[in-house]
Amino acid sequence: MNLYVKNNTFWFELENLTRLFFPNEKIAVYREFSEVEPPYIYTELAEDITVRAVIGDFSREAHAPAADGNARNELATVKLLYEILVAFSGIEQPWGLLTGVRPIKLLRKLNREIGEQAAERQFLTDYFVSPEKTALARRTERYEQQIISLSRPESFSLYVGIPFCPSRCSYCSFVMASVERAKKLMEPYVDLLCEELRATAQIAADLGLRLESVYFGGGTPTTLSAEQLNRVLGTVNQSFDMSSCREFTVEAGRPDTITADKLYALKENKVDRISINPQTLSDSVLLAIGRRHTAAQFLEAFSLAEKCGFDNINTDLIAGLPTDTVESFRHSLDTVLALGAACVTVHTLCMKRAANLTTEGKTLNREEALAARQMVAYAQDTLTVRGYIPYYLYRQTRMVGNLENVGWSKPGYESLYNVFVMDETHTILACGSGGVTKLKDPRSDYLERIFNYKYPYEYIDRFDEMLKRKEQISRFYGQIKVDYSRE
Repeated sequence: MNLYVKNNTFWFELENLTRLFFPNEKIAVYREFSEVEPPYIYTELAEDITVRAVIGDFSREAHAPAADGNARNELATVKLLYEILVAFSGIEQPWGLLTGVRPIKLLRKLNREIGEQAAERQFLTDYFVSPEKTALARRTERYEQQIISLSRPESFSLYVGIPFCPSRCSYCSFVMASVERAKKLMEPYVDLLCEELRATAQIAADLGLRLESVYFGGGTPTTLSAEQLNRVLGTVNQSFDMSSCREFTVEAGRPDTITADKLYALKENKVDRISINPQTLSDSVLLAIGRRHTAAQFLEAFSLAEKCGFDNINTDLIAGLPTDTVESFRHSLDTVLALGAACVTVHTLCMKRAANLTTEGKTLNREEALAARQMVAYAQDTLTVRGYIPYYLYRQTRMVGNLENVGWSKPGYESLYNVFVMDETHTILACGSGGVTKLKDPRSDYLERIFNYKYPYEYIDRFDEMLKRKEQISRFYGQIKVDYSRE
């Protein structure tokens, strides 16, 4: 699809919106051109706004008066394009013309600026968000706000990355290394990770920062041995001031990595929340997506975790997986709920460019989108009836059905870290390969990022160089000059 943009700077949003309707096609954007070549979308800002689409036998043109202000003209242009693409496809997107990752953060901003009722009207009438998704956004924002209010100007959270997995799932694009290929890297990685944690803790202490939550992600942290887990978790507890820490989460995501000695290592190191993620409880779907475990192994791991004393267990499910059906998804959700999981995170399959599914030629289609929407609707209705609350929500590009990911929990079991990181509430200090430290000015939305090396071998080989980047944390707080005693 060719996208022509004349006399405006809206190409980024126009490209993202076009991709919602043409998810399997390359969108070629032209900002300098002498002629147009079909199939195309043409936009122009002059005395009025023009949007025209010529796609096969379909041809449509629409106009709107130009306004004062770039933002108003951008919204008017995007609205015209959305209405044309709906007419072309016959599909109304559940989130309308919104393409960003954080619709809840947008709603919160609008609430502050124009009030809740006007913000809701803007979602419905200006952004074409469906009534169902608008209501979901409104509910989620209210629960999120309760968690955000816990944060203080000096607050931060800690992310620790463990980039190893038993195998790569077909939908995964995270930087990770399979144990079979990277086992020799695990021990030196753990040694250096502990060193980075100690250095980061010292910086946080020197700056007077307050730790709110700890999150171990990956990869699969429980790919490490019990002894390695004990060392890394122990380093966190020994190095950071844990007296203010409200939550300590470890993703024990793959059931085939969970053993009693690893769970006891977590428990003894004050971990109070874990994730055990089946993604589906259909063995045939698990096989299709390359997860080397069975539904029975998930059930065994969940039971073992409860016996080891864990009562805050999250489980992830994914709507729209290859070969899955609406009936099978319902069975997966019903089974997880029968176990009494404290949290259920319902993801929608995202066709990430680096994932095996995508590189092997998997594409998005209308039938799968409709099925995924039925799955997500069933999850929302069922979880609501069972008393679960939507406490955080985010979106990604190339999601089946253009849907969303929602964290549902029993009241009082929400993941604080998930809200803090998605809202960008406060600073996130990240350790480990692939980690991205996000430094947040508590008086504004200003962020600075510090990137660790992505791959475990880079992290090991260039550790000293990477560790030196941590000096940017002290410089940042020195520049913003926040006096926490007066906040």
